Amino acid sequence: MCGICGMFYPDAQQRADRGVLSEMNAQIAHRGPDDDGFFVEGNVGLAMRRLSIIDVKTGHQPLSNEDERIWIVYNGEIYNHQELRADLEAKGHRYRTKSDTETIVHLYEEYGRDCVKYLRGMFAFAIWDRRDGKLFVARDRLGIKPLYYLFDGKKFLFGSEIKTILTYPGVKAEFNPATIAEYLSFGYISGEESMFRGIKKLLPGHTLELNERGEIVIKPYWDMPFGEEKERRPAQFYVKGYRELLEECVASHLMSDVPLGVFLSGGLDSSAVAALTTKIRKEPIETFAVGYGEDAFSELPFARQVAEHIGSKHHEVRLSREEFFGNLPRLIWHEDEPIVWPSSVSLYSVARLARERVTVVLTGEGSDETLAGYTRYASAEASVV
Repeated sequence: MCGICGMFYPDAQQRADRGVLSEMNAQIAHRGPDDDGFFVEGNVGLAMRRLSIIDVKTGHQPLSNEDERIWIVYNGEIYNHQELRADLEAKGHRYRTKSDTETIVHLYEEYGRDCVKYLRGMFAFAIWDRRDGKLFVARDRLGIKPLYYLFDGKKFLFGSEIKTILTYPGVKAEFNPATIAEYLSFGYISGEESMFRGIKKLLPGHTLELNERGEIVIKPYWDMPFGEEKERRPAQFYVKGYRELLEECVASHLMSDVPLGVFLSGGLDSSAVAALTTKIRKEPIETFAVGYGEDAFSELPFARQVAEHIGSKHHEVRLSREEFFGNLPRLIWHEDEPIVWPSSVSLYSVARLARERVTVVLTGEGSDETLAGYTRYASAEASVV
């Protein structure tokens, strides 16, 4: 996890303030404890905090292309960057680092706004294009990496977390009442609005361009494809296909130059990820589990059973009632909005445990969505039928 933030003034006569940018960046130091970086020039300022995962020695940001006409700050991982690199080098692009960040820069040189269509991974990034005097911002297809912004016609501010924008002088933390009904009904806000007036989210699968004339263009570049299959196949075809895709996905996420582990609850999702990671790495992995003092609500026994089966180096943390409620204020600060899901608290605790031994973790998050694991999906299907 890294963090990015920045400012851009459409009026080229205005000047980005390095001191203000530094204060904004300091708000997300927890996202990147290993390094920070700044690019300040005229009416634009870019900053980032780095958690070093790939190309630890030379992957410093902000990073530019060969002639320094394009600068980027980026949060994420591009899993196909090696394949993209080979193609870009064949087209004449020269690399100075081994980082996936530089691949995005050269892709933008080659394809402009369409660069995002080639990326396989999770990302939020901002590119300052000196050639055309514009800022280009993009977010991954599913919105795994966050990106918030404020644009009032005079200034454009962005960041991985809302608190970076609120640090800017004169920006007030005002509640956006239009979001309360949806938030209380579903526990999240699906559209571009946030709970802070004037601060918006760049939606998943979207790009944003802003030039020095103050013209802003936000466009989708991807949406979930829907449609019925033309040919029905045996159940085994889908089982085999899903297994192959899952194993390929886990393998791609093991790209790391630093220690890596897996969150393990003992459920089907995280257990499958842990087992496949062990299979691919061909060595014992580090697994991490969290539980509660009340055995009836603790998953620790299930996690231990899986850990023993795959032979992992297993670590546990038990969360007390006092610790659970004591962590809430800090978590609300991290999430920039009220806590909805109790699992956020336990996830925070197991993440702190894992950070003592590894830098990167894989989890079973998202499996319930791909496999219709919640009961509401069955209800929805029945209502459609």
